[in-house]
Amino acid sequence: MTPARRLRNIIGGSAGNLVEWFDWFAYAAFTVYFAPIFFPEGDSTAQLLSAAAVFAVGFLMRPVGAWVMGVYSDRKGRKAGLTLSVTLMCTGSLIIACTPGHASIGLAAPALLLFARMLQGLSVGGEYGSSATYLSEMATARHRGFWSSFQYVTLISGQLLALLLLIVLQKTMAEPDLAAWGWRIPFFVGAALAVVVFWLRRRLDETSAFIASDANEAPKSSALLLILKHPKEALMVLGLTAGGTVAFYTYTTYLQKFLVNTSGFSKTTATEISAAALFVFMLLQPAVGALSDRIGRRPVMIAFGVAGVLFTVPIMTALSGVDSPFIAFLLAMTALVIVSGYTSINAVVKAELFPAHIRALGVALPYAIANALFGGTAEYAALWFKGEGMESAYFWYVTGLIGLSLLTYIRMRDTGRNSLITHD
Repeated sequence: MTPARRLRNIIGGSAGNLVEWFDWFAYAAFTVYFAPIFFPEGDSTAQLLSAAAVFAVGFLMRPVGAWVMGVYSDRKGRKAGLTLSVTLMCTGSLIIACTPGHASIGLAAPALLLFARMLQGLSVGGEYGSSATYLSEMATARHRGFWSSFQYVTLISGQLLALLLLIVLQKTMAEPDLAAWGWRIPFFVGAALAVVVFWLRRRLDETSAFIASDANEAPKSSALLLILKHPKEALMVLGLTAGGTVAFYTYTTYLQKFLVNTSGFSKTTATEISAAALFVFMLLQPAVGALSDRIGRRPVMIAFGVAGVLFTVPIMTALSGVDSPFIAFLLAMTALVIVSGYTSINAVVKAELFPAHIRALGVALPYAIANALFGGTAEYAALWFKGEGMESAYFWYVTGLIGLSLLTYIRMRDTGRNSLITHD
């Protein structure tokens, strides 16, 4: 494969990942506006808590999606898995965009919202394993950390675009209109972009690693095979993900609500702070990924673990009492620099742990389980602690999970030096 063709495939796979995550994060970005539409009872915290519960249910579907679509991607090809995942995401976004509010159809409104998030959870559960595997296999060994980091570049880009669209709508629409119907716009946009991505993904090349595995008639991917033959690696993915995912969702999806509900910023200011921090965070990913190609994956992840344990509580405590948007941005940015030690290389580390015939499932399923337990519940847990009057306990909860992951990083081998990806 020529370098130009390889680059085209990486860009094509990354562009699809961006749209997938735009659709996924649009829910989080616009929650403060549509929560009263679907959950009219209670104060603002109660409404956000109900919407966060639906967000968490989407994460609970991710292990199912990871299992079903991970097996599908291992058996039918990475390209096939990527195409199916974007189809499910498009359907979920359309349902959210078109569903009437509680005032019109009663309990059917939150029920349809829940169903749509379940579809999106299935999609994202499969998307992570397929895209992480595709980008890691498509990259060359020398620059695998750099190129695979674009999974989180596009993931963050999707979240950033959702926030930027929110800022544009906040600037151009009256707040009552945005709360009444304007929040539906991003879901229509996401569904339309997903159609474009479907076409792009149909034109991707399959990876040589999958082709070789398929030709060698390797054992068929299944959850039973993963448990029986690769239990250590699966548990390792669970351990290395737990702290990273709760830190990521704390400083990205939850940060916007934290700045409004706790710090006291307006919705517009909180969105602008989050967007600015995410933009710099996005730019950091390739740099840290390239660093891992030079010094190894393990030192980079250990650096995240140590800094996360030491600084999570001080950063969150300072953010809770800050009144300057610039200081809030600096604190958020400091946290995200730390988290980059996980986000930039976690996909390639997982992919390098497994042989090709079970790689997509091995990457996706334990990661999705960890996300369902710790990532998807992060926002709900934070709001629950706040509702109980002990918000600072959440800061220690995040610290504890990062500490758990740090133990995994210390004990694991450096996958960059001992990779099971044997085909470029």
